[in-house]
Amino acid sequence: MTSLLDGPTTAATPPDARSASPAKRRSPVTWVRRGGLTTLLFFLPLLFSFGFFAWFPIVRGIVMSVQQTNFVTDPAFVGLDNFAAVLADPVFPTAVGNTVLFTVLALLFGFPVPLLLSVVVAEFRRMRGFASVLAYLPVIIPPVAAVLLWKTFYDPRPDGLFNTVLGWFGAGPLAWLNDGGLALPAIVLQATWAGAGTATIIYIASLMTIRTELYEAAEIDGATVLRRFWHVTLPQLRNVIFVMLLLQLIGTFQIFTEPYIMTGGGPDNRTTSILLLIYRYAFLNGDYGKATALSLMLAIFLALLSIVYFRLTRRWSAS
Repeated sequence: MTSLLDGPTTAATPPDARSASPAKRRSPVTWVRRGGLTTLLFFLPLLFSFGFFAWFPIVRGIVMSVQQTNFVTDPAFVGLDNFAAVLADPVFPTAVGNTVLFTVLALLFGFPVPLLLSVVVAEFRRMRGFASVLAYLPVIIPPVAAVLLWKTFYDPRPDGLFNTVLGWFGAGPLAWLNDGGLALPAIVLQATWAGAGTATIIYIASLMTIRTELYEAAEIDGATVLRRFWHVTLPQLRNVIFVMLLLQLIGTFQIFTEPYIMTGGGPDNRTTSILLLIYRYAFLNGDYGKATALSLMLAIFLALLSIVYFRLTRRWSAS
């Protein structure tokens, strides 16, 4: 029997039967009252600046790639004729081959140098700051001045700097930039010297984040310097290396200053790059349609290369 003094019994409501209150939708009036209009007003100048200086040139370039224009006469729509003309240009395969060869040589010789240099600099205790300044010094020199300086080093005469050094060992003199087989490797050497400083500083900063306990444990286990570099340093810098490799790929495909100043694309187009060919289309031939068409082709290729690169390295960078 149930006592009359007992209160009324209430059945417990199961959790599944409880219905959550629907989320309130924000009305435009509520959005304005909470400062949304003020946020938009502050955001509009940034959106306008980015759109005008970044997206508008891209859209304009896409339009120009299907036009015949020289900025003097009225542009005429030609469709895909500009792309066909670029592909039919006999210099185009040469420029692509030179750019690919430059990229391969720059990766083989230029990519390991900053990494190894950063490891050596990181080993310094008292002189680390001074060594970092010396490593970064080539980046401080203006690119045009650095290229002109190296051009004098490559003087083909016997009293040129590099030929003088070769003469000490009974070799040379070499034609350097006037030799079709040496011109491109000579440009790679200068580009490696000029660009290694930035990558070195980035690697040094990344090395400072590696826990010293890992190196101490490796030393206790009897690991040599090379083993510590292979099993500790490289795995810890894996993500940084992947990013730097992609940036160098993109940068080397856009090589322009060095061949333009040092050789002008010669001898016999042996150092003509894709960007140098774009320059010739636009400023020597006055055909901006072909120049933008080739620029768009290069941009699409680099975008696809980046996508493929990220897909191939996703498993290694995530592990």
